[in-house]
Amino acid sequence: MSTLIGLKEFGELFKTFEHSAWRLETRRGYASDRERETYREFVETGTVTWDLDNDWCRNMRAQTTAGKRVGRVRIVDNPPTTGQLYLLDNAKRNSATGEDMRNLWRADAERLQLPAEDFWIFDSRFIALLHFDEADTLLHVELIREPAKVMRYAQARDAALHHSSPFETFAALVAATQG
Repeated sequence: MSTLIGLKEFGELFKTFEHSAWRLETRRGYASDRERETYREFVETGTVTWDLDNDWCRNMRAQTTAGKRVGRVRIVDNPPTTGQLYLLDNAKRNSATGEDMRNLWRADAERLQLPAEDFWIFDSRFIALLHFDEADTLLHVELIREPAKVMRYAQARDAALHHSSPFETFAALVAATQG
């Protein structure tokens, strides 16, 4: 059984989770990123001065300071897309708030048969499956609570974490291959 929720309700999940929130990011880019001033700054300069005092950062610091775990594995093409390079730079901001930021090459994700869709898993109890259109715009979120499906995504999380690299290590590897 699944339920569609709006983006506002989805945002509330990041304030109400009890012990863990983890995401697999699989897309080559996101429309929401391309709309940001920081994306333009990144395209022009190759780096961004990140705001560590916005709503997201304040909430993530509060959650991780309270002992909750937040993390992500971002799937990256070889060579990385501009959107993926932007997110690799953005990992500095996420990490500064206490998030565990990691990366995995797409070829490895495919070998591991990880899901092709983006999702968050909250408290190992339910999945927030993110639905995008062809232009990479988030349309809605599907909450999945069926234990067998949650377990499938939890197994994907465990495999992604095991085979991924911390973003700093991954960023150094990407920089070395691009230079």
